[in-house]
Amino acid sequence: MFEWSETDLMIRDAVRTFIDKEVRPHLDALDSGEMLPYPILRKLFSQFGIDTMAEDMVTKMLAKEESGETGGSKRSPFGDQQSMMAVLISELSGVCMGLVSALGVSIGLGATTIMSRGTLAQKQRWLADIVTLRKVASWAITEPDSGSDAFGGMKTRVERDGEDYILNGQKTFITNGPCADVIIVYAKLDEGDGADKRDRKVLTFVLDKGMEGLTQGKPFKKMGLHSSPTGELFFDNVRLGKDRLLGETEDHRGGDGRESARASFTAERIGVGFMALGVIEECHRLCVDYARNRTLWGQEIGRFQLIQLKLAKMEVARINVRNMVFSVLERSKAGKPPSLAEASAMKLYCSEAATEVAMEAVQLFGGNGYMSEYRVEQLARDAKSLMIYAGSNEIQVTHIAKGLLAR
Repeated sequence: MFEWSETDLMIRDAVRTFIDKEVRPHLDALDSGEMLPYPILRKLFSQFGIDTMAEDMVTKMLAKEESGETGGSKRSPFGDQQSMMAVLISELSGVCMGLVSALGVSIGLGATTIMSRGTLAQKQRWLADIVTLRKVASWAITEPDSGSDAFGGMKTRVERDGEDYILNGQKTFITNGPCADVIIVYAKLDEGDGADKRDRKVLTFVLDKGMEGLTQGKPFKKMGLHSSPTGELFFDNVRLGKDRLLGETEDHRGGDGRESARASFTAERIGVGFMALGVIEECHRLCVDYARNRTLWGQEIGRFQLIQLKLAKMEVARINVRNMVFSVLERSKAGKPPSLAEASAMKLYCSEAATEVAMEAVQLFGGNGYMSEYRVEQLARDAKSLMIYAGSNEIQVTHIAKGLLAR
């Protein structure tokens, strides 16, 4: 794949029309937190029939699983439309990345974890509502003392209490956390045997909003991604039945919760590449237009070599990131998706490229670039999150090196 298909371009144009009508007029309200992202996302899903398509795919998949025709799918409900989703993600990211963050965590992490780990009954209970955005999901693994050391430093724990579990602890930096209807939580199993806390088994549970002992904190104030609510979760003796343990067994055939989380890391890091492409393309477009129309010393600034150098580097970044995206789409179609190390490499490069391009866009615009009216400052604030989001870039280096050394 070396360019978008005609269908992809039709979808892109339709998405751009939607963005111009439904997103751009509300950017100030979204960036201030006055407006939540979910009504716009639901309107997007409804207008493009994504909600109907997703529910139909889930219904058919679960019917086959119930009849015994298949062992159950581990794929995203949008697996066959990955190209469409790449277009959608990149276009939204170039205007309001917070919308993509809220959407990606709810479906790309929340729904996919349930799909890959849950029993048939659990999938029937939660999946349809999440993939249609009738309900919003969050995915809770990060804690105050265990960001990059997500598993080793995890302190949130569950203890057995008869047939139930009792959950205690705290999660932080949780996308959708303040507003989520469904919450996927990773916790260490405390068996009271004095075992090393770092090595304890990680279990994955599904909670619903309003459960006794669950507190969803208020949204944090952040540097960027203001349109994506992020907050803390607190668990105070939350009683969980076995029906909320994904797979309903502590000995899951795919390993413990660490394995499902690692699979999610791969998808999330690939998604960062799609988001970075949107940021770069929007900065590129804004800067080319500005260079053509802004005059200095009686001529367009696009005639100055230093401006041309900035534009040229933006073009190189755009081509490189787009080619990475196309490569992922082709490999996925061929059934050869990237490994965790390869996804980390894509995330590392794309996030750095997007951040550099966005900061250069602010510089190219000069004083105007520092003003919110011109939007490049928002793109710069949002782009920086990509170097931290889905695992800090320093951790990506470790994963890439481990992948190389393990060959």
